[in-house]
Formats: sequence, structure tokens, C-alpha cells
Amino acid sequence: MNYGYIRVSSKDQCEDRQLMALKQYDICHKNIYVDKISGKSFNRPQYKRLMKKLKKGDVLMILSIDRLGRNYDEIQNQWRIITKIKQADIVVLDMPLLDTRSTGDNLTGTFVADLVLQILSYVAQTERENIRQRQREGIEAARMRGVKFGRPDVKMKVDEVIKMVNNGSKVTEACREVGIGKRTYYNYVRG
Repeated sequence: MNYGYIRVSSKDQCEDRQLMALKQYDICHKNIYVDKISGKSFNRPQYKRLMKKLKKGDVLMILSIDRLGRNYDEIQNQWRIITKIKQADIVVLDMPLLDTRSTGDNLTGTFVADLVLQILSYVAQTERENIRQRQREGIEAARMRGVKFGRPDVKMKVDEVIKMVNNGSKVTEACREVGIGKRTYYNYVRG
């Protein structure tokens, strides 16, 4: 049985590119598993479902190794589980050297595939760390420019509602206009 696995890092990212690549192969739509979650760990709902289905002789296809994950040790571990314990094959579409169907009992092929896997796993984790560093730097630069992150200051909004109520507005109308819930207003006022 052929399976496909697709991963994007967040819900607003599109998986179409990976889906188009997998559709070129003999994979039934119900056998394509999609997660929209970070690749830092393998605690992903669809990946777990896939792993329960995967058995000896099956083939798992992924577009690239970083779609499988972005944690060096975990990629190595999952690769071992799939290929050695479950005895399924893995095909990384954008890296023909990472096709366990072609290595078989060929010791040199297995050795080369293992080396490539280690290098690409390292690159995937390094890229994840670089992304996080760039995010931190971007957030810090924005803060230096005065950008505020997080929820807006609720106290200011509640104070605005209080002023509006004191001037004759109803609590419901004032809360709606300011953009806070009545419960937030009452919780804050009651203290």
C-alpha cells in the first residue's frame, strides 16, 4: 500500500504543492495524511494515524525530508522505526538517494542513504533554529519601533466602557463599541 504524508507549519499555509507532487504517484486520496503543525516534534495527529496504518511492505512518500520533521534526532528515530521496525519503505521525492526501495540489501546504497539522511536532518533542524532566531530578531526590532504584542490593554478598554456607561450608554452597547465582552467588563469591575 502506498501512503503520502504532507506537513505545513501552520493552519494558514497551503499544502497544494506537496499534494500535487504526491498525486503523480499511485496513492489513494484516503491514504494521504496532512498535518498543519510545527515539525519540531512528531506528536502530530495525522502522523500518528499514519504510523498506526503503516505496515511491512508499505511505501511512505514525502516531498522532502523537512516535511517529515525538523528535529535531527527525531527524524533519525522515525526513519529507523519506519524502515527497521515497521519494515516499510520511505521515498523522499526531491532526493532520489532517499528511496529505501532501491537500497534493499545493497550495503553501499544503504550507507549513502544513511549519510544523506543525516545531512538533510541536520539541515532541517538548523533551518528550524534559524527561523526561530529570525522571528526573535524581528519581534525585538518591532518592539524597538514601539510595536506592542499580545492582547490590547484591557484596562483602557474597560475604562472607556465605564465612561460611556456614566454618560448614559448601556453596558452591552458600550462593550460592543469598544470591542470587549460583557463578561470581561464585569470581571474587571468586580475586581
